[in-house]
Amino acid sequence: MLFWIIFFCLVGGVGGVVAAASVLALREELRRSLLPLLLSYATGTLLGAAFLGLLPESLERAAPMAVSTTILVGILLFFLLEKLVIWHHCHAEICHSEICEVHGHAGPLILIGGALHHFVDGFVIAAAFLISFPLGVAAALAVFAHEIPQEVGDFAILLDSGYPTRKAFLYNLLSALAILPGAVIGYAYLEDMQAAVPYVLALSAASFIYIAMADLVPDLHRHVALSATGRQLLLMSAGIGSIAIFHLIGLG
Repeated sequence: MLFWIIFFCLVGGVGGVVAAASVLALREELRRSLLPLLLSYATGTLLGAAFLGLLPESLERAAPMAVSTTILVGILLFFLLEKLVIWHHCHAEICHSEICEVHGHAGPLILIGGALHHFVDGFVIAAAFLISFPLGVAAALAVFAHEIPQEVGDFAILLDSGYPTRKAFLYNLLSALAILPGAVIGYAYLEDMQAAVPYVLALSAASFIYIAMADLVPDLHRHVALSATGRQLLLMSAGIGSIAIFHLIGLG
């Protein structure tokens, strides 16, 4: 089991960095047209993994009120963590306005935040695999799908901060490797703490829901044309369907 956890962590975390780097190698026009498609698909995989996988498993192992409370606390926690990152970044840039815009020179913060995010992803994947193999694969797929558009953005910030292309790739890759200690720690301790598993799954679902609804969906709303909306719904459905297939295979 540990082998598969590490393998799919590498696919989900490190694979996302490599895939993002390949997207950056495309022509700018093609990259701009591809990124909204990736965001739509990633939104679907995150929501599918949360509502079709993590939450049902959590509800089977803990009381509904405890699970829903954990999700609410988790969403507030991720909001606070994201706000703290933004606040720290704005003060580092000596902002005097109440409205913070995205600045350059955010490279170190992006790398530290990315490492923490990957560490949590590893913990999530390990917890999912300890429940069932299909749930673990679905969680890894959701991580991979949302990592690509996120890493494309991180690469852009690193390059804007003055990092050479090779160093930006290397540092982002090292940041992504934080997924491995998260997975190993999750595997080592969650088996001995079975009572905590449903709450870890609920927090993981809260993380996926927050990323999808707070970070990805607002970007999708920037494209208001009817054709763009149709593509978004189709790709979101494809992302949800990808997660559903893994669970159907597992049930079969």
